[in-house]
Amino acid sequence: MANIAWLGTGLLGAGFVKAALKRGDSVRVWNRTASKAKALEALGAVACATPAEAATGVERVHLCLSDDSAVDGVIAELGPFGGPIIDHTTVTPRGAAARAKRLPGRYLACPVFMGPAMAEQSSGRMLCAGDAALVEALSPALEKMTGELQVFGNDVTVPATLKLLGNSMIIGITGVLSDALAVAQGGGVEIKDAIAFLQNFQIGNIVNMRGVRMAAGDYAASFELSMARKDVRLMQETAAPRAMATLDGLGARMDALIAHGHGSKDLGALAIEIVPPAAK
Repeated sequence: MANIAWLGTGLLGAGFVKAALKRGDSVRVWNRTASKAKALEALGAVACATPAEAATGVERVHLCLSDDSAVDGVIAELGPFGGPIIDHTTVTPRGAAARAKRLPGRYLACPVFMGPAMAEQSSGRMLCAGDAALVEALSPALEKMTGELQVFGNDVTVPATLKLLGNSMIIGITGVLSDALAVAQGGGVEIKDAIAFLQNFQIGNIVNMRGVRMAAGDYAASFELSMARKDVRLMQETAAPRAMATLDGLGARMDALIAHGHGSKDLGALAIEIVPPAAK
């Protein structure tokens, strides 16, 4: 059994606390909204009034907060605690690097791809990087918290960046899905039927095929950017007057690239200013 503090007991943090309590860990909890920490007392957690109180006598501190500012603020409130800090917060790479420098040998960046239910079930994926000795020492405990622990060495900017990369896909795809439903409704297709159709749509192939070519700077056309722009216009016309989450901005970006002479290149040329064309 471990004796830990958990700072940040929102939906995700509460899920982790519940799992830790089920494992038999002793858990001291704190949340800026005190009622959220207090609610976990019925399950065996000890709710504390301050981060410093929560960190008193524990082996390590886990953070599950909102952003860099919140993380830095809570760390500043830990008082004399000098042990490991495991940060599960979605933060910037710059913020993670600054904390690793300020807390040598003590800070691990461990963002997760989990929802509250997955945290409680110890499933999903956790990314991890930081001091090698600390990673080695805490990996057995971290592995109990997740279905998959991926370690990326000592560079804390890597998991921080990959977390943002992954969330950009989640958020972006959700925005496009909203637009796709607007197109479906505008064209008279039932929403449930649209979802049933998309469930058999091989979205992963976009990464496995076009994404691989984009990463290599290969913009030889299989779906010309100018034709894709035409299709976006048709989508906008069909969905109107419904609000679009992503396609209006995407159309504007396509227009700019076409104006710069990229219309005959592949749709993947949306990334041409990120990955220049490969030399032929």
